Amino acid sequence: MDDCIVELKGLWTQFGDNVVHRDIDLCVRYGEIMSLVGGSGSGKTTMLRQMIGLERPTRGEVRVFGVSLQRGDAASLRDLRDRWGMLFQEGALFSALSVFDNVALPLRELHVLDEELIRDLVMMKLEMVGIEPRHASKMPAELSGGMIKRIALARALALEPELLFLDEPTAGLDPDRSESFVTLIKELHRELKLSVVMVTHDLDTLVALSDRVAVLCEQRLEIVGTLDEVVANPHPFICNFFMGERGRRALEAVRAVKAIVSMT
Repeated sequence: MDDCIVELKGLWTQFGDNVVHRDIDLCVRYGEIMSLVGGSGSGKTTMLRQMIGLERPTRGEVRVFGVSLQRGDAASLRDLRDRWGMLFQEGALFSALSVFDNVALPLRELHVLDEELIRDLVMMKLEMVGIEPRHASKMPAELSGGMIKRIALARALALEPELLFLDEPTAGLDPDRSESFVTLIKELHRELKLSVVMVTHDLDTLVALSDRVAVLCEQRLEIVGTLDEVVANPHPFICNFFMGERGRRALEAVRAVKAIVSMT
């Protein structure tokens, strides 16, 4: 489909006798924030890794920017990887590299930029995610969890991607840092006109960011839709996930904000 920046067609994932995904079709639209949710073992992160080519489905097809990750040639796949960024759950910074060198790594791998330009780009990316220049020489072991997330995000944005993948972006953060990070993602999504695919189990993050939500249940996508459409689905997992105390509180908060905006 022309409006899909990421498209899954007949996706089937199986490890031995264990079927994780069964005939899944999904379209992530240009410019939206799509959230993937599901219970433990439902295959959310596996699906995310298939979208960036780190894992191959048993059968079916993954297309990104209209190019098949299963059938594309090496050159086209290499070009594709420069058009997306990935924020891994724990940040995945290289422990032996400084903050500066972690962010500079994808720029240096292009082998076309001089060090002066790389320095300017790295410092710009760090500023973009709220990291002061004095932290550029620090090592990952010296950083807080919130700083690691921001620096990993700066690295994911180093090549000016059009598409951003987020795996549990607020996991391990306290409520204040989580809220701050959500605000940052929202601002970057708007300013950089990013398309975003996010795996999260955090309801506050999900409600604050998602344009649409895809719910994985029992090896299939139970529903793909807006929050209101998903919450109206009577599936037991959805009821338990969204209609507990925290879920209701998060939904009520976002509806209150929407009501205020509509009145102004």
